[in-house]
Amino acid sequence: MADKKATRESYGAALAELGEKYDFLVLDADLAAATKTGMFKKKFPDRFFDCGIAEGNMMSVAAGIASTGKTVFASSFAMFAAGRAFEQVRNSIGYPHLNVKIGATHAGITVGEDGATHQCNEDIALMRTIPGMTVINPADADEAYLAVKAAIETDGPMYLRFGRYAVPYVTREVEGYKFEIGKGVKMREGTDVTLVATGYMVHLACEAAEALAAEGISAEVINIHTVKPLDEQLLIDSAKKTGAVVTAEEHNVIGGLGAAVCEALSGAYPVPVLRIGVEDKYGKSGKVPDLLEAYGLTKENVIAKAKAAIAMKK
Repeated sequence: MADKKATRESYGAALAELGEKYDFLVLDADLAAATKTGMFKKKFPDRFFDCGIAEGNMMSVAAGIASTGKTVFASSFAMFAAGRAFEQVRNSIGYPHLNVKIGATHAGITVGEDGATHQCNEDIALMRTIPGMTVINPADADEAYLAVKAAIETDGPMYLRFGRYAVPYVTREVEGYKFEIGKGVKMREGTDVTLVATGYMVHLACEAAEALAAEGISAEVINIHTVKPLDEQLLIDSAKKTGAVVTAEEHNVIGGLGAAVCEALSGAYPVPVLRIGVEDKYGKSGKVPDLLEAYGLTKENVIAKAKAAIAMKK
């Protein structure tokens, strides 16, 4: 896991490369250098439009273009794409089920020094509530590229969540890896506990599983890149095998992956579920490693929660 790359970097590169094969447009809200859509702008200036610092208007413009049959990517920071523009996303994109793909970068606390106003830990929860909205949170740069390609090839509104902070390549280590919207990826087989992670936390779950194995504990690791629609069957099958689950996400524990997993399992196969994420708090300014430690988004916390979940088994 030595090599690292931010998923936002892969997002921009994917748009620029795939723009040669697919006919789509890209909109941005005066953040092309940060969201990396500037890569697409450089290659296809006639298909790129800067809508200025007006995310709500950008989503309405995207909806108008999509209503003519075009595929549109609308990009900004997650806080503004999901938060500031929620009403337009819900009513102008979600309600008519338009082919708009929202490229939301700088999600979660790994934005770092920008602080609470820019560290969006609520976006998955918001987007999950919109009927028909697909929500994708890639684990690494390779998965981010495949998510963009799948978004282009799939009809309907989508929310693609990307990070600012570089993350290790982890999906390359999975034999026979395949990206499919709505399907989770089993990163590692296990029998004692299931670690369900999304986005930044996937590589930490894999590292935690390795550490647990050294102690004789067998942890199954599942990468949920598509938070909605959720791969419920994979989760149920794993819960039946291990009898305990830990979820891990760089997002509020309310309304995110942990909540989705609890909803899926409580009705089908209830088992102990412990959640790792931002504990209903705002972010704060700081260095990323310090923030991850402060909010418990660490390998050590995954290990501790895994042992606690195992202890809760009947």
